Amino acid sequence: QVHIVESGGGLVQPGGSLRLSCAASGTIVSIHRMAWYCQRPGKPNEFVAGITSGGGTDYANSVKGRFTISRDNAKNTVYLQMNNLKLEDTAVYYCNVEATVRSGTNQATYDSWGQGTRVTVSS
Repeated sequence: QVHIVESGGGLVQPGGSLRLSCAASGTIVSIHRMAWYCQRPGKPNEFVAGITSGGGTDYANSVKGRFTISRDNAKNTVYLQMNNLKLEDTAVYYCNVEATVRSGTNQATYDSWGQGTRVTVSS
């Protein structure tokens, strides 16, 4: 299985920056796509940004030009640099990791989620 630990959330003023981190651990054979989603109060989970194992990225239109996703494959970690934060970025941010893990002599690919880290943008 994959264990995910997120960090980096907090309270920031509009226009400020935060950097979220998400580290995956476990009997990981390889990590494929890593992504960030967010859930605003009363809203469903929304895609924010994703990155493939080869470094290809995609973003929600609302964060293009402000957020940057990156990954360190050696550390099984994905980051989300959030700049020029807006009030509407307030949400709980969740890390999603698609990884192949080893279980005994078998391997299987799982989609795993972190526990979430809260970002609050407020003046």
